[in-house]
Amino acid sequence: MISKTMKEIVANSSAIRAMFEEGQRLALIHGAGRVYDFSLGNPNVAPPEAIRRAIINIAESEDPVFLHGYMANAGYPDTRRAVAESINRRYATNFGEDNIIMTVGAAGAINIALKTLLDPGDEVIVFAPFFGEYRWYVRNFGGELVIVPNASEDFQPDLNGLERVLSPRTRAVIINSPNNPSGAVYSEETLKALAGILEDWQKKTGNAVYLISDEPYREIVYDGAIIPYVTKYYKNTFVAYSYSKALSLPGERIGYLAVPPEMDGYAEIWPALAAANRILGFVNSPSLFQRVAAVCADAVVDTSVYAENRDILYNSLVDMGYDCFKPQGAFYLFPKTPIPDDAAFCEAAKQYRLLIVAGRAFGVPGHFRAAFCVKRETVLNSLESFKAAIGQYR
Repeated sequence: MISKTMKEIVANSSAIRAMFEEGQRLALIHGAGRVYDFSLGNPNVAPPEAIRRAIINIAESEDPVFLHGYMANAGYPDTRRAVAESINRRYATNFGEDNIIMTVGAAGAINIALKTLLDPGDEVIVFAPFFGEYRWYVRNFGGELVIVPNASEDFQPDLNGLERVLSPRTRAVIINSPNNPSGAVYSEETLKALAGILEDWQKKTGNAVYLISDEPYREIVYDGAIIPYVTKYYKNTFVAYSYSKALSLPGERIGYLAVPPEMDGYAEIWPALAAANRILGFVNSPSLFQRVAAVCADAVVDTSVYAENRDILYNSLVDMGYDCFKPQGAFYLFPKTPIPDDAAFCEAAKQYRLLIVAGRAFGVPGHFRAAFCVKRETVLNSLESFKAAIGQYR
């Protein structure tokens, strides 16, 4: 018999993964080219050529005993130093190797931060829409997720709502910009206002509140959007990063957690993070791709493909009558559904071989998410299905 907690998790398993698996089933029936799967944020752009060259060079030149062996729980010191220097060059920060811990993607980074911070009953605040897995990450450590509902058409965080839900049990706030699923970008003005609220709360209560900035889409932005580096505005900020999206490496599970030296409690927090990396079962992030990250820390993919897909899909859906916010980053559209029941709309869309994810999975019912990090022909061939999906309600 499994635990009660796992029964709940299984019963409410990821809607994204469930739709992805449904797409594989439908592809066997109709053929892969006739199923339009927008369910999973799986990059379709090839990794930079520098990644392939780095893998070959490292495999040929490194001592295999060293390359495939254990390392310090925080990761290879030279990799952490290379990552810190890359961040410093791009964002004028002041990180060193002792401010970076290499992790199993951004998910691993968030989990070790929460493991370090939370006691049972502590609260973690998120702004809707949010990545649904945050629910389970917080539950992993006995925490309680507190959701600030969405209150704007452009999916900016409701800071008045944040002030209403702050409590003596608040331990952390998670933000995600560019946002999954909306593609919204939080401005410098917004981040400064958020930081001011948290600083005032800390002074008022004497309780440290930590900000966890989840940033796997940092480099995937459009129309000149700027992604401010959050540690400049709030010292108690963890930055969780993954190379999954920026370098098209989702299966390699490589990322890091950046921890400013000015953070309250840094001397206790740093060794706790390294211990959490071990006791949560990760032990270390993948050794080969730590070496790759050290060499390719400044590499990025060509996001023009995503930008073109965004424009085709957004303009087409708006012309069809969908009410849709134009994303500034990431690779998702988050339109309103033509009926209030978003789950029913996504289920009905399957009859047109269209796989999209209901907005309730992200804390905002009445919307759906479509991941446009797919082949161009998938976008183009799907348009009649999107048209038929909304047309059935007219």
